[in-house]
Amino acid sequence: MPPSASNTKPPRAKPSAVSSPRRATLDSQLLTYWEREAVRLDALAASTRWRWIARGYARKAERARAQAARSADREAARGRIPEAMRDGDEPAT
Repeated sequence: MPPSASNTKPPRAKPSAVSSPRRATLDSQLLTYWEREAVRLDALAASTRWRWIARGYARKAERARAQAARSADREAARGRIPEAMRDGDEPAT
């Protein structure tokens, strides 16, 4: 075997955009996290005994929804439609 043949590598096939699945981006993961967190905080607000604690949970839930909206906007700018909006539905509120 000639020495030059042992150093050559076979050419790699170019990955096809159609056959490879899309990876989950950080924004898509954050989108689902913040939506779940908002639902959890809403449940806590509904089950608390004192109104002042419920208001604090409600404020935190609003902030979580705002975070989810920012991640959804980034995903839309990337050309990806968030899972919650694929069927034409509005994002979970």
